Amino acid sequence: MKARVTVTLKNGVLDPQGKAIEGALGSLGFAGVNGVRQGKVFDLEIVETDKARAEAQLRDMCERLLANTVIEDYRIDLIAG
Repeated sequence: MKARVTVTLKNGVLDPQGKAIEGALGSLGFAGVNGVRQGKVFDLEIVETDKARAEAQLRDMCERLLANTVIEDYRIDLIAG
């Protein structure tokens, strides 16, 4: 089973890298870009075939390693295939 985990900073957490990207886009002539937030994407292949168990494993992976849940949120998307 394939999955995509998207990790982003929680609302209210400062994102200096997002601000730097926003400024760079403006410098490159892309006007009107505001509120840039950056994050991480993990594409995983896991052996589990049961959807509920796969989601439970992925949540555990996020809670223990992939996301710093104090300042980050995560979203899990199972991908058909």
